[in-house]
Amino acid sequence: MGHARKALRTTAVGAVSATLIAGSALGLAPAAQAADGIRFVDITGDGGTVLKANVITPAGADGSHRYPLLVLPTSWALPQVEYLAQAQKLANSGYVVVSYNVRGFWQSGGEIEVAGPADTADASKVIDWALANTPADSRHIGMAGVSYGAGISLIAAAHDKRIKAVAALSGWADLIGSIYSGRTQHVQAAALLDGASLVTGRQDPEVRQVFNDFYASNLAKEQDLINWGKKRSPATYVDQLNKNGAAVMMANAWGDTIFPPNQYADFYEKLKGPKRLELRPGDHATAELTGLLGLPNDVWTDTGRWFDHYLKGADNGVDREQPVRLKSRSTGGYEGYPDWKSVAATERKIALGGTTTIHTNVDSGADGGIVFLSSILDQVAKLPPVASIPLLPRRWAAVWQSQRYGTAQQIRGTATLHTTVTPTKESGTLVAYLYDVGPLGLGKLVSNAPYTFHGRTPGKPFDLDLELFSTAYDVPAGHRLALVVDTVDPLYIEHNPSGAQLTFSSPADDPSYVSIPLRKQ
Repeated sequence: MGHARKALRTTAVGAVSATLIAGSALGLAPAAQAADGIRFVDITGDGGTVLKANVITPAGADGSHRYPLLVLPTSWALPQVEYLAQAQKLANSGYVVVSYNVRGFWQSGGEIEVAGPADTADASKVIDWALANTPADSRHIGMAGVSYGAGISLIAAAHDKRIKAVAALSGWADLIGSIYSGRTQHVQAAALLDGASLVTGRQDPEVRQVFNDFYASNLAKEQDLINWGKKRSPATYVDQLNKNGAAVMMANAWGDTIFPPNQYADFYEKLKGPKRLELRPGDHATAELTGLLGLPNDVWTDTGRWFDHYLKGADNGVDREQPVRLKSRSTGGYEGYPDWKSVAATERKIALGGTTTIHTNVDSGADGGIVFLSSILDQVAKLPPVASIPLLPRRWAAVWQSQRYGTAQQIRGTATLHTTVTPTKESGTLVAYLYDVGPLGLGKLVSNAPYTFHGRTPGKPFDLDLELFSTAYDVPAGHRLALVVDTVDPLYIEHNPSGAQLTFSSPADDPSYVSIPLRKQ
């Protein structure tokens, strides 16, 4: 609990600063356009809650012509001016655009419910209002949003058949799979969300209790947490979304420390209608940021093309392009694939031989980085978190390495760890890291993932299969890969009793390995 409180205090300060800076920048960027058809309005949401909103209509709209409608719910903790730059561009291209501050934040009424039923109902109320008060066409309605707005848009499309197209940018499909993956609390991510909402909004009492139980690692409330998260996860409503038939575009970043890309990729594979998945370098919402400031931006350009085709019927070719589109963290070009399964053409296994025992409770120096900062450095300067692999203390870190590769290895997709673990205590946490190791032994982080277990019999081995976070990374010729496992990482809450040890073994009838997904050369 002390670990969580410390992370909450330190991360909340960063969250407040980032939120205020972003809000100021977003408010200033489109100010020169504010007189051009922008109206600030109050919209009555579910239960009479007042939602602060702004409306932009195409120039010259006089009610004699109906235009496609785009509804944009705001991101977590950002004000209603968030989308003004993009809304102006969309209105100039022939859309009625309504952006609204979701309930509980800034000047909107109500309390934060984290994409609960009231948030879903609010989206439909905003559509009702737009159809009654703007020249919007009821037959051509889309929703889009970044982060919180993305999740609300996906859930709303599953509940409101009027929504024909969605662009969900840096959002989530599985809320629990995002911040509680591997049964491990992603404490920096949760603290960032919590701290920002305490400054810019009003939490529902149930939400406050969820955060408290999350930090406290309250196993008695674990199933309640999972059930709460399922109600707020688009993946829960995928059958309804498929039945309604909305065209869904999703975009995310490889290094998203709040909503890792795995859960988006899994959800994408379950969609049956028109769909598109875009993955780029960066962290949470950083790929969309320049577009929010009114600058050229690939994500927002593709969002516009998506709506132009599925709401306006424009023959712009977006439906004929490879639907899975990604950019490697190592190179600048885009790659297209027919589906997510085709991203990794082959797999190469690295054997994890021998028996290795590590002690817990000490950070070995192998870490996933710092929420936001590390992945932004990787995005901008190709500087991911690093560790000196030869110098990692083997008392606290298990290390296996591949041979040196004679050719570049293009990692694409999801690496998987399979091993046998024997604990000395009934609970524990481990974190697996995949590193690109250069000639001098310096390892650059390729991917990582945490895993926590409870209720195990001390001394009894169990099988572990762990998916690392999906990525696209090119390992240069002459380098090797290293798999490192330790038990402490500032990104996560750990559950290792004092003095615990973990032993990793590779039985002859069930050898241990890490499977590396590779692009076809």
